Amino acid sequence: MKNQYCIIMAGGVGTRFWPMSTTAHPKQFLDILGTGRTLIQQTFDRFSELCPPSNIYVVTSDIYEGLVSEQLPDLPKENILTEPSRKNTAPCVAYASYKIHKLNPKAITVVAPSDHLITKEDTFTKAIKSCFAKAKSEDCLVTLGIKPSRPDTGYGYIQFIDSPVEEKDKRMYKVKTFTEKPDLETAKFFIETGEFLWNSGIFIWSTKSIISAFEKHDPELATLFKEGQEYYNTPKEKEFITRAYNVCKNDSIDYSVMEKAKNVYVRSSIIGWSDLGTWGSLYTHIKHDKGSNALVGKNIIQYGCNNCIVHVPKDKLVVLQGLEDYIVVESDGVLMVCKKQDEQQIRNFVNDVKVQKGDKFV
Repeated sequence: MKNQYCIIMAGGVGTRFWPMSTTAHPKQFLDILGTGRTLIQQTFDRFSELCPPSNIYVVTSDIYEGLVSEQLPDLPKENILTEPSRKNTAPCVAYASYKIHKLNPKAITVVAPSDHLITKEDTFTKAIKSCFAKAKSEDCLVTLGIKPSRPDTGYGYIQFIDSPVEEKDKRMYKVKTFTEKPDLETAKFFIETGEFLWNSGIFIWSTKSIISAFEKHDPELATLFKEGQEYYNTPKEKEFITRAYNVCKNDSIDYSVMEKAKNVYVRSSIIGWSDLGTWGSLYTHIKHDKGSNALVGKNIIQYGCNNCIVHVPKDKLVVLQGLEDYIVVESDGVLMVCKKQDEQQIRNFVNDVKVQKGDKFV
């Protein structure tokens, strides 16, 4: 396990989970599911089965350094990598990869978001171990693909073909194409063909392979972060990263590398995965009452409500009557009541609140 590393990406704001998720306290630091562990704590626990804590790195915003340290006491302080600004996933991956590669040129890394749900932990661990083995044995970039259960328009899709080499793992395929979030008709077609998987945003590769891929497909980014070689793991690292982030472009790892590279593979998995992107996605992962309501909170009394999501603090009493297909969330003095079908409006609510009430509530 000494060459196995994990990079947890934890810089997002999670606007669609407002009012629980705010700029000061985004969703990865919240116990959204009511389990007693926050999403980033669950992610850390999951990867502790695959890497020692000293090999786990968290990349987050400057303003969340304290939250990461507080919620992950077993994570070495020097393994919290802070970004001075949000520049999407490509700079985040480049920063951590170059830093780890300098420490250990034999490093194999798994890169994962901090706020995803995975219910089949053992199956997940087995899948990542298989990807580690492939990444160790050849120059390749591997992503975890999720076998789709419905034509969802909220996810990216990966089209796969048979691998050109004899794979030890029969669930390992060659990637043919990546597609961003499709419309419903396209998503239905993808499901019918049986050739597509959901893109989980979880990647596995050696630091050597991803650095080589950056140099080939995004030389501008590679050159920028390669300049930090003399600064990584020294007191001057933070100063260098501030300079680098001031000039680097905002880009995702998908656009920067994955969609251009030819040595990309996908491992098909059924791991009980959700990116928990919206309140609606949360609904399916919480136990329902007789009226098919998903309730998180100790003091919720409802009369004739159906298919609702209700999420309130333990100390708040909430009485609801006659609601159908609604989201009801109370957090830190903010109450939001919204139709489930209109949850994409939540981002607009946040913007309007900012304009009308300032930053206090967002």
